[in-house]
Amino acid sequence: MHKLLEKAHQTWKKDGMKALALRTAEYAKYKLNRRKIKQAGFCRSFVDVLFINGCDSSVPHPARYRVSHQMEQLVANNIISDEVYYLNLLPEMVKYSHVFIFFRCPYTEVVGKFIKAAHALHKTVLFDIDDLVVDTKYTDSIPYVQALSPEEKQVYDDGVNRMGKTLRMCDAAITTTQRLAAELGHYVPEVFINRNTASEQMYALSEAAWKNNSRSDREFRIGYFSGSITHNADFKRILPAICRFMQAYEDVRLYIVGELDLPKELEVFAGRIVALPFMDWKELPEKIASMDINLAPLEAGIFNEAKSENKWVEAALVKVVTIADNVGAFQTMISQDETGILCDTADEWYDALCRMHDHPKERERIAVQAYKYVKKHCISIYTGNALARYIQKKKKPCAVFILPSTEISGGIMVALKHAAFLYKSGFSVTILADQPSQKWMECDKIRFPVVAWNQDPVFASFDKAIATMWTTTLFTETHPKITDRYYLVQNFETDFYEPECPLRIQANQSYRLGQSTKYITISRWCQRWLLEDYGQEAAYAPNGIDLDSLYPVHRDFKSKRIRILIEGDCAVDYKNVDESFRITNQLDKSKYEIWYMSYNAQPKAWYQYDQFFCRVPYQEVGDIYRQCHILLKSSILESFSYPPLEMMATGGYVVALQNGGNAEYLVDEYNCLLYEQENEQSAIRAIQRIVEDESLRAKLAEGSAKTAQKRDWQMVKSSILGLYDLV
Repeated sequence: MHKLLEKAHQTWKKDGMKALALRTAEYAKYKLNRRKIKQAGFCRSFVDVLFINGCDSSVPHPARYRVSHQMEQLVANNIISDEVYYLNLLPEMVKYSHVFIFFRCPYTEVVGKFIKAAHALHKTVLFDIDDLVVDTKYTDSIPYVQALSPEEKQVYDDGVNRMGKTLRMCDAAITTTQRLAAELGHYVPEVFINRNTASEQMYALSEAAWKNNSRSDREFRIGYFSGSITHNADFKRILPAICRFMQAYEDVRLYIVGELDLPKELEVFAGRIVALPFMDWKELPEKIASMDINLAPLEAGIFNEAKSENKWVEAALVKVVTIADNVGAFQTMISQDETGILCDTADEWYDALCRMHDHPKERERIAVQAYKYVKKHCISIYTGNALARYIQKKKKPCAVFILPSTEISGGIMVALKHAAFLYKSGFSVTILADQPSQKWMECDKIRFPVVAWNQDPVFASFDKAIATMWTTTLFTETHPKITDRYYLVQNFETDFYEPECPLRIQANQSYRLGQSTKYITISRWCQRWLLEDYGQEAAYAPNGIDLDSLYPVHRDFKSKRIRILIEGDCAVDYKNVDESFRITNQLDKSKYEIWYMSYNAQPKAWYQYDQFFCRVPYQEVGDIYRQCHILLKSSILESFSYPPLEMMATGGYVVALQNGGNAEYLVDEYNCLLYEQENEQSAIRAIQRIVEDESLRAKLAEGSAKTAQKRDWQMVKSSILGLYDLV
């Protein structure tokens, strides 16, 4: 509350009471919307692009062109997008898209934090704008703005300045015209022009409008579809020509649609003027189609030159000729006397009106030419390819790791380490998990967003998708928008299940996936059986360890009791934890202390131990190793066995069974002592040898240190990136 009051005080001092009232209302609306969303239950689809719309529903026209129509352009080119009103924007939405496009969005604290969070995740943030409302140096030139009271202008300027602040935080901008692009280039490093286009619905309504137009009157209708009151000055430019034209031709009727103050000069023609209120856009095609001429005056000036050619497009779609001022987008898009008529002076306006009145065939020719051009070049479904290609160019490379769980285990940590290497190579990385227990996962101080793919539909595309267990291959095999598919094999998962369990067959099927899947592994043992038993050539990169957190400490073997660590989930048969306890239960408890560390399962009743550790955060595991003298590890099946390597890195000693997962680095009498399975006495003798033989300890310590050094993550980084074709 104190922070809110302080911010309110600062806003009042800097921007005045009106700005404070506006932002207070904005904040209240945000909090109300946020509460409603949370009460309803937040669930979004994962899409390629999220549009954040900064326009209130009371001003629907800009958002329709710049959000709805661009979404249509993208989906027509297989890029899926979604939209949210900026006051409904929630921080967690940063997870659900690769690219964020802020349209006319004023800066708020939520917006600022969201953009920073997106950048931290290597996601692309773009700003879309269709008017020069990003700096008061532009808006100060608008007559409407100049007529505002000081208090009203203060509030207006506050919105403009906040719009500019959001713009400057973005990676690039998308806009409608060349002049806008030139000016926006002063605020962002790159600007892409995607001109306004008509939607499929506009096209359909326009087709119906001109086909159904059955006027029988003898009126010559000229129409001005003003839109907003800011166009008063534009209409005044052509007022002399309009008055002169209406005086010369009795059959002329002027239709004014939208917000326009009727000039006094036209009062004499009041009986021939039809003023209609601002109407729904779906009604416009029929109304425009009933005109003979569409008027598009535009006062010269940098602000107006940045405006788009919407009026011309809308009229061309219903085969109505546009007469426009020879400035800005009209000048760029209209081909003189081919797809419209451009004028520089009031006299030229008058001449053009007379010519179109007197030569209906010429009027029809230009109207048809404009229709043909616009139908091909100005409709969303035909014009979205360039926008789609630009979005793809600006999107950072993205990868998704599909995990069976977010519960930390050795295999999960390996996957996260790979994710960290991809992130450090510039990738945006997302974690997909089935019913995740956490919203974010962390590795190397990098936070990865977690998405529940069984709850939130995934429509986005990915450059690289990595399955990490047989259950996760369902996503990589069925999701259609993946460039490179990988299966990170870390164990022979068929043997995870009892005979006749149907999951054995399903697990086994994952070793015969389609040819588009690239098999990768962290174990020579896995690489070998994948080739020999399934004909799969798997790329290999060794696992590593973090020597910074697993630093060594000297073990004192003169202490009263030697501490032995047993590690493994006793509920999993192949971890063979029972054998470890059968061994340690025979030891003299006055000389030996037993610690047990398990991630999931609780100790069995017959286990004899002094301390039990469950679900220890990975960053704290090294501390437990350092407090123990010897690790006793009796697993009989591992793809890669981390605990012995981690124990050696911390300066401890290892007694273990040999298995495929530790055979790569455990060498008997060099860095560990190995014993034979079910030979409990050989394990006890190995423990006693380490305790009693100082020279043996020195030898094993030297071998352990060398082994650990070779496994530093930085030493194997290049090999891991090679798995993903990044070196």
